[in-house]
Amino acid sequence: MKNYNFLIIGGGVAGTTAAEDIRKNNTDASIAIVSDEPYPFYSRIMLSKPQVFLEQVPLESIFKKKNEWYTDNTVDLIAGQSATNLNAEKKEITLSDKTVLKYDKLLLAIGTDARTLGLENEDLDGINCVRTLDDAKKIIAGRKKAKKAVVVGGGFIGFEMCDILRQADIDVTLIIREKTFWGHLLGKKAGNILEKTLTDHNVTIIKEDEIIKINGTERVSEIITKQGKALPCDMLIVGIGVQCPIKTLDPNKTLECGHGIIVNEYLESPQKDIWAAGDCAEYKDVILGEQVLMGNWANSQLQGKVAAQNMLGNKTPFKAVTSYMCHAFSVPIAFIGDVRAGDGKEIIERELEDENGYAQLTVFDNRVIGAALINQTQSLKPISMLIQNRVDISDKQKILLNGDLKTLV
Repeated sequence: MKNYNFLIIGGGVAGTTAAEDIRKNNTDASIAIVSDEPYPFYSRIMLSKPQVFLEQVPLESIFKKKNEWYTDNTVDLIAGQSATNLNAEKKEITLSDKTVLKYDKLLLAIGTDARTLGLENEDLDGINCVRTLDDAKKIIAGRKKAKKAVVVGGGFIGFEMCDILRQADIDVTLIIREKTFWGHLLGKKAGNILEKTLTDHNVTIIKEDEIIKINGTERVSEIITKQGKALPCDMLIVGIGVQCPIKTLDPNKTLECGHGIIVNEYLESPQKDIWAAGDCAEYKDVILGEQVLMGNWANSQLQGKVAAQNMLGNKTPFKAVTSYMCHAFSVPIAFIGDVRAGDGKEIIERELEDENGYAQLTVFDNRVIGAALINQTQSLKPISMLIQNRVDISDKQKILLNGDLKTLV
């Protein structure tokens, strides 16, 4: 049974960054990365970008590490194996091939799994999520013969995939549950801007509906909605959110979990010598003062660095203004900090001259804690600074509405 000083479960950006930083600071420690994918580290954010799907760049260009990197840095990459059981008391991890690994310190950087529709026939060809390189390969192959696609889900992935499929000259229908696009988060104006963007590019939008049946033999041929619509399609993209796969790894519920693995501001779990980082980590946000689950590349990369420092014994809190960003149909969109409505929170929609621009601020306790921006990249930096510096805006309402945000920071 092999013992590692540092065992990392997950070969994505958080896990690989942590391994890299540990090795930079400790040349002697034994390090292993367990990845359930049979590949070295690659850029997952490129999986929803047109350069990849439209084959404008070689698929190999998304790889951030080659196999030689692991050898040169004496990092054992155990690829194509998933962790199936955690024994925190014995400090052991069991893999899918029944191999048992011991650890001194453990980092869980297991990412998330895509939610599925949970319907019969969901395993037909032409039905895909967008989470892994193998998913992307299937979509690229299917794109070349697809004529009609249905995209289900109104998140970033759905928006970006509509753009990619239209660029490929495929008919696209988008199905969302809400009354307006992102209606659970943003105001009506924002929804109208995004819906107009979609319809201007000939995307058909079906609102307040969902898929209840999938038809087809070997390949998907039709979907049926709750409202009774029958839509022919030879490609179905499912983008209805993600979930933490901790149940597979921790069936005995050793770890405390909410929407993700509960950790403190040092990314440390209550279980001794176990940390979590990246999309799976529900961490204590020292800026917002609450537990937060935030899945994006930059956040995961920084958490990998912070986790590495804490595993090395250098007490380092994770402190960052988190953000989601996407760019589709030439429209940049950004969510910064906490954009959720709730008790005690005030939502301010800025008055902008640009009818295609939108900026929504979330204010709590006289400070900005979040923002949603459409076509407003110039506001990204000042708003991030407002959140980071916890600026008191109690007498700055006019500036928040229509003034220059730079004057507040």
